[in-house]
Amino acid sequence: MKQVLKTTYHSLKGIVLTAATMVLFSCGSHPKNFENALDYALSSPSKKIKRVMDNLEAHEIQILLTTVERDPLESLVFQEHSFQLDSLHYFYPASTVKFPAAVLSLEKLTELNRSHLDHYLVEGDTTMYNFAGTINEIFAVSDNEANNRLFEFLGSDYINSKLKSKGIHQLRISHRLSTSDAANPITKTIDLRFNGNNTLTIHSNTNNTPRPLNLSHLNKGIGYVQDGFIVETPFDFSYKNYFSLSAQHEMIKRVIFPEAFKETERFNISEEKRSFLLESMQKLPREQGYDPKIYYDSYGKFLWFGDTKKQLPKHIKIYNKVGYAYGTLTDCAYIEDRKNNLSYFVTATILVNQNGIFNDNNYEYDSIGIPFLAKLGRQIHTYEKYRKKHPSISISKGH
Repeated sequence: MKQVLKTTYHSLKGIVLTAATMVLFSCGSHPKNFENALDYALSSPSKKIKRVMDNLEAHEIQILLTTVERDPLESLVFQEHSFQLDSLHYFYPASTVKFPAAVLSLEKLTELNRSHLDHYLVEGDTTMYNFAGTINEIFAVSDNEANNRLFEFLGSDYINSKLKSKGIHQLRISHRLSTSDAANPITKTIDLRFNGNNTLTIHSNTNNTPRPLNLSHLNKGIGYVQDGFIVETPFDFSYKNYFSLSAQHEMIKRVIFPEAFKETERFNISEEKRSFLLESMQKLPREQGYDPKIYYDSYGKFLWFGDTKKQLPKHIKIYNKVGYAYGTLTDCAYIEDRKNNLSYFVTATILVNQNGIFNDNNYEYDSIGIPFLAKLGRQIHTYEKYRKKHPSISISKGH
């Protein structure tokens, strides 16, 4: 099955500062007056959108949207639109790096001819874990320790080389998450076990020590908290994980539609493991045994539903991975509306740190970031739903 890729890259940067803004808003907020879903969404008069668009420099938003259609020959057609997309403009990816850890662990298990139901033991730990359970923890509640165990299983060199070999670039995974030994280049030995027997050992490995990144916006803010005190210099992200919006987007497209890519660009995952992966990505916390009062449906679904704690409609399936840390919120998602026969990918990131101080846990996640992403998702869906019912509407004329 071939992939037909039509790409329109555009930027509305400065939209609220130009005369074009008046023209755009004078057209009204009806979808028929806009050329694509991003123009429609970002032109919303809603405070949730407008307060971010009025301060673009502070929020460093990047958005990538891919709609999915099939032509008369049943080939996939991807229509792409972007806003301020810049792979060289750094943002902290936070827990989105758990996505490749989960996918590549399943690929490595496939190559080792092992099951995702196998148990494993990490050097220095006395608890026996299960790969399937670990991956479910990553997608359901974004568990940091689960990610770190898979990091030991894979190693940073393996993660980086595997992704780049599949044509996914603009990334550098260099450390574990929320642990004192995060950047240790030496992984721990992993014992894989089946029915309680030690059947395979993955030995400790020394990975390359990361060099500082060469990107823009690596030094952020006016200060940061360290050991309880404010250091009055920008926070340096040059040794942190790097997982660009384009890389995230390309990865999820390969997971959802492997047939749209060359064989060398696909993840080598057995059908059984891929079915498990897709189920894990879209299952809600309550469907995996977590308390819905704490882990509500939108706990890890920022786009569209992030600002509500209500249950998601049954006809909506969201396959995604979110991340939030250091004031940066990111969601990489494939959204499927089975009632209206709609599907599309959205990957978006936003920075919310009004005081410019990092590592102080004082970020506007709930007041600005999540409301923006939720409204963005709803606006995109409104436009795509309208376009589905009115196929003559212009898809894209570019800018």
